[in-house]
Amino acid sequence: MNRNVLFLFIIAFYFLVCSAGPAAAAKPTVTADTTYYDTDTGLYLLKGNVRIEAGSRMITAGQARVSLSSLEVWGSDGITLTQDNIHLTAGSVYAYGTQNKAVLGGGVTLSQSHITITADTADFNWRTKIGTFTGNVQVTQGSNTWSAASVTYNLRNGRLE
Repeated sequence: MNRNVLFLFIIAFYFLVCSAGPAAAAKPTVTADTTYYDTDTGLYLLKGNVRIEAGSRMITAGQARVSLSSLEVWGSDGITLTQDNIHLTAGSVYAYGTQNKAVLGGGVTLSQSHITITADTADFNWRTKIGTFTGNVQVTQGSNTWSAASVTYNLRNGRLE
């Protein structure tokens, strides 16, 4: 089977397993400047302008690796994760698709119209839409800005928990 077709099938399966709601029904589009399958590690290696879109969810990165067996994704170099009104940026991401979770590092920013949260790291659950931000946390809501060791933010209801 053509490696690119196999790769697109795996990514499509990943998004079907990992996504909930409208994004789950959409056929993903995956692009990168370079795609390589490493038979020794079982990983697809994507480099340059990596972009994965499924419905309203989009992930971009400078480079990424995808595990065929565990449906894990590692990305780095200018990560953005967007879906509807959710916009996250980070230096790196580790997504474990079977649990609908992502761990972001390297400086994380969540931006929405009414709140901005920056932190060293974040854990985000796509199913519950809850993010936990830790390390040098700065929260800006309107004209108010404050610091915290960590915050948990529910994106469904727009509240800090």
